[in-house]
Amino acid sequence: MTEPNLASIDRIELMQTFIRIVEAGSLSGAAVRLGTSQPTISRRLQTLERLLGLKLLQRTTHIMKLTDDGERCYSHAKSLIDSWNTMADDLRGATDEPRGLLRVLVPHAFGQDQLIKPLKEYLRRYPKMSVEWMLNDRRPDFIAEGIDCAIQVGAVTDPSVVAILLAEIPRIVVAAPERLAGKPIPTHPEQLQGFQWLALNSFYRNEVVLSHKTDGEIYRLAIQPQLSTDSLYALRNAALAGLGAGIASTWVISDDLAQGRLVHLTPDWQGLPLPIYLVYPHASFYPARLRAFLDIMRQAMPSLAGTQSPTKLSRFKRS
Repeated sequence: MTEPNLASIDRIELMQTFIRIVEAGSLSGAAVRLGTSQPTISRRLQTLERLLGLKLLQRTTHIMKLTDDGERCYSHAKSLIDSWNTMADDLRGATDEPRGLLRVLVPHAFGQDQLIKPLKEYLRRYPKMSVEWMLNDRRPDFIAEGIDCAIQVGAVTDPSVVAILLAEIPRIVVAAPERLAGKPIPTHPEQLQGFQWLALNSFYRNEVVLSHKTDGEIYRLAIQPQLSTDSLYALRNAALAGLGAGIASTWVISDDLAQGRLVHLTPDWQGLPLPIYLVYPHASFYPARLRAFLDIMRQAMPSLAGTQSPTKLSRFKRS
């Protein structure tokens, strides 16, 4: 193979590749994120090492780690690429059209239903964009996984990220009509003591917290759930099957209520609404593709079926 002419090499590309190798933890991982082959990534790394006259990575069959020179190179490369991106963004101006790939982690249930509408609008408005839409309820490691941003339902406790409050999800107590056994619908939470319960592990396990719609009174009810799950769909289906009462997001059970398949218990009381955040890591530069996605989500989220604008209290806290 012909040796590359070092004078003609794209040094920015080499630095970007090196950053991806470090963040992905492997050459193959960097290849996936950059949409190229592992041999190409390996050649770029070798070219960078020849260009600098330094060994940047130590690789064995099982591990890859940075040398001391590699650590310094990574720090300088990050700073250089951030400065380059900031300069390019400033020169292009606010009219820069988003293009490329946006990798987004979204909640499993919400991400395949309610969020498809604003996603469609994003792709319609910016046809040069493509999106990798990952459905998972876990919290992401943005740098290691190469994720641009995440939609997170529930509290954000990581101080290393930016969390933009977009909307809230109302929640109510529901059960199948058969669970009432012909009795009147409970009107106060204390009347729920005798019910079998379903728990959604992500947000409640052994205690149900309800608030009064009018005066905001809080009522706490200890429960011993017959079924616990981390899936909102599984909770809904278990409620439909008559396995017990549960607290569900209104968007997922609205049709069931309208058709009489589920009953709204204690209608003057509701579960505490869940905040919806757009989360991304702190950086000195945010690409147009991320800024445009944030703008669309901010506009669309409060108007989606089953969401509401944040309460005044929620605007001043992350949970």
